[in-house]
Amino acid sequence: MKNNRCIILLVMLICSCALGLSNVHAQIGSKRIQGLVLDSAAHGLAGVNIRLTSTLDTLVTSSAANGAYQFSNVRGNHIRISYSMLGHQIVNRLLSSNEHSSFVVVPNVVLIPQASLIEGVSITKTIPVVYTEDTIQYNMDAFKFRANSLLEEALKQLPGIQVLRDGTVYAQGKQVSTVLVDGKKFFGGDVITATKNLPADFVKKIQVINHFGDFAIERGMTTDEPEKVINIVLKEDSKRISFGQITAGGGTSDRYIGSIGVNRFDDGQEFSVIGSVNNTNTSLFSFGSPSGVGEREKSLFDANDFVDPTDGLNNIKSFGFNFSDNLAENTLINTSYSFTHKENVTTGNSFLRSDYLGNKISNAESYRTTSNDYYHKLTTEFKHRFKNSDVLEIKPVFSYNRIYFGNARDRLIDNNRITNDGTYQDTSYQQNPNLDMSILYARAFKKPGRKLVSNVVLNFNSLNKVEDVVDRYTSVDSSGIPPRITEFNQQYFIEQRSGTDGVKAAVSFVEPFSEYSTVELFYDYELTDMTAVRRVEDRLKSEEFGQFFYVDSLGVSYNYRFNSSRAGLSYQYVPNKKFRTSVGFAVQPITLNGYLPREDMYYRYDNVNVVPSAGFKWRLNNEVDWSVDYVGKNNQPNFLHIIPVRDNSNSQNIIIGNPELKAEFSNRINTTLRKFITSRNQYFETNFAYNRVLNKIVADKTAFRSSTIQETTFKNADGYFDLKWYYLFNMPLFNESLQLDFVGNTDFYNNISFVNDERNKTTQFIYSQSVQFRYTWSDYFESLFNTNYLLNNATYTWPYTTEITAHSLLLSGATKGYLSDHVTLGAEMSQRFNAGYESSFMNNNPTILNAYLEISFLPNKLGLLRFQGFDLLDQNKNMGTYSEYIGNDLYEARNNRLGRYFMVTFNMRLQKYPKKK
Repeated sequence: MKNNRCIILLVMLICSCALGLSNVHAQIGSKRIQGLVLDSAAHGLAGVNIRLTSTLDTLVTSSAANGAYQFSNVRGNHIRISYSMLGHQIVNRLLSSNEHSSFVVVPNVVLIPQASLIEGVSITKTIPVVYTEDTIQYNMDAFKFRANSLLEEALKQLPGIQVLRDGTVYAQGKQVSTVLVDGKKFFGGDVITATKNLPADFVKKIQVINHFGDFAIERGMTTDEPEKVINIVLKEDSKRISFGQITAGGGTSDRYIGSIGVNRFDDGQEFSVIGSVNNTNTSLFSFGSPSGVGEREKSLFDANDFVDPTDGLNNIKSFGFNFSDNLAENTLINTSYSFTHKENVTTGNSFLRSDYLGNKISNAESYRTTSNDYYHKLTTEFKHRFKNSDVLEIKPVFSYNRIYFGNARDRLIDNNRITNDGTYQDTSYQQNPNLDMSILYARAFKKPGRKLVSNVVLNFNSLNKVEDVVDRYTSVDSSGIPPRITEFNQQYFIEQRSGTDGVKAAVSFVEPFSEYSTVELFYDYELTDMTAVRRVEDRLKSEEFGQFFYVDSLGVSYNYRFNSSRAGLSYQYVPNKKFRTSVGFAVQPITLNGYLPREDMYYRYDNVNVVPSAGFKWRLNNEVDWSVDYVGKNNQPNFLHIIPVRDNSNSQNIIIGNPELKAEFSNRINTTLRKFITSRNQYFETNFAYNRVLNKIVADKTAFRSSTIQETTFKNADGYFDLKWYYLFNMPLFNESLQLDFVGNTDFYNNISFVNDERNKTTQFIYSQSVQFRYTWSDYFESLFNTNYLLNNATYTWPYTTEITAHSLLLSGATKGYLSDHVTLGAEMSQRFNAGYESSFMNNNPTILNAYLEISFLPNKLGLLRFQGFDLLDQNKNMGTYSEYIGNDLYEARNNRLGRYFMVTFNMRLQKYPKKK
């Protein structure tokens, strides 16, 4: 009996030891596995079902809001992970059997959208629009658009998206800044290049994304205002295809166009070459110059005006190529080059009135400007994600601009006693190379959510400019009897060399504080160095003395430095997918230095800003979300504001820089409310923003009672603020054949300026309202009707209260009929009514009428012959009008544009699909 007890105890001891050794072995052999699941736009994909199996374990989890997932204490070998989500392809990953590390980071997994066939279920309708937190997705199969049309035409059919005639795209009231194709930039993200070259038939989805920037995405902290980005998701059968087009056309008034494009898409590798020559204001690229000669700022108000919005007559040549490829599973390279040569001739007339006490100065000008602009742009993007999930991004952008510019003006300037009648000529040549380099590195840690992200942006800009200025006029002073007549003649040759070098560096450390909280420590640094050398020769004095005569008072050698650093802390709380809030605090010391070596004068300004930030986003339910954000920001003065020189190259408008200017500090509060009802295809969005600027840089103008000459300098002032309200509503009426878009803007500006040392407040109220109907009668007819109303009210307080109220009403309509499978007939008409402007040329009421006939032929309609008549009533040439009301100035101008012409265009599509295996 005793022996039996000993045997039992011995067996129990052996079993316990075996179990203990087994547990120790299991603990030693366990693994922690984590990774990211992304969509085709490289954004984190939430809610993905992830299943892990091994020889000893079966575990299941789902991805978080940022696409992250994790498995702890994984035992066994032969680990297989499966990723599945409705509407996407299933992806399987097998961990290497040689992987013995206790911590494993799985390379990023990208889920590709895929239509799923479920037995016994019949899909009768595709949901047209899907709304998520930061993305609005349009499923193109749910919309009707003409076969073989380009993406630009298809975008016009989508609710909430407007396309101007020059190709500018607005989404939910904001201009689209970048276009991606399957998550990669196409021609550096150039919007016009993508919309004017990609066939709509290839596109499966259009995603409009609120993009906060790569730096914010890697940190997971989105505090700045986003930009609108469009991601084009191609159909599966269009990811491996060669396509292109050839276009040639000619018409009356010597109009011509020719273009060619060749593209090759091969499962992630993309190569494109395009080129064009024309004088019909059709460009394949967005122009590199921020505001080209004769151009005016585009606005959403022009979206359904059938004018050509480009001022002047233009001859455009452009060429470019784009190459993109995944060098390895986690390495992307994308490079593009574009060249644009634009010749512009603009003629016009303008009226400027400046009110002073007892001295109202009027300036009426007629002018002709010519420009010859050569613009090169080379962009490259390199992105690599390491095995441990570290990310490296390098994005250099090089541009080179060479411009010849001529400006000839006849002007009549008068006040209550003096009249100046003469000419002003300005001819210049400038070269402007520019290099921007952005480097981002995101460090991943074993602890989920912990991040160290750094970003450095370098900028090198130089400008070399020579300028010939000739200013002549006859002055008649009628205050005496007889009137006193004098002649003025000034001829300057100006040489200017300037350079601007800048660096911006930011580093952020993000640490999970609890299950729902994140703390960020950040530091930003900004340094801008400017140098300028300016030399002015008086040509008349040089002729008189027989040698170069330089005007010392107009020359300058100036150095300027802006230095800013910001350190702070922010806290983000995300208890669930419906609510997110953040609060932050930063201290920002800034220093502005200016130095004039010749005068040995030194300027310095120091200040410390306290910069709070706060925001929250609350998804009230599956259809409504609301967000509020506050952010503070510094704006440094530009070079024109601070360069300490009395520039009288324009004798009637002298500019004097102020090197003692302080940097502006803006406080902006922004709130957005969105509601979408997917079942009814309805969407509503409204946004309200309040912006108050401390130390606002404003104009300080002076005029003398006995003269028509005005001097402008700059100073800092408080009191500026603006309010902006935007709203959009779109929905189908009665049925999906009739689509309603309702868009409105209300802006109020409280501007401050100084006139003869007196503080002047200018308030401007701008209200615009647009109602648009898109009606598809049947498969053979579609129409568009639009009404736009614009109110522009401006009031200034000095020298006396003056109010200007201008109105503009636009009525427009377009219809298109498919007379057969091969014949299309279309017409467009817009009527504008203007009233309340100061100048008679601003109050014209033009009627624009366009018509076209298209005939398609050849197999698969590869050939297209188009007969078009543009501006049949020849009134577009008078449409280049715009106005500004600032301080005590009223400015109105009109530039020439393209007039009536008729044209015949032939287009041949080139398309080749790979052979099926």
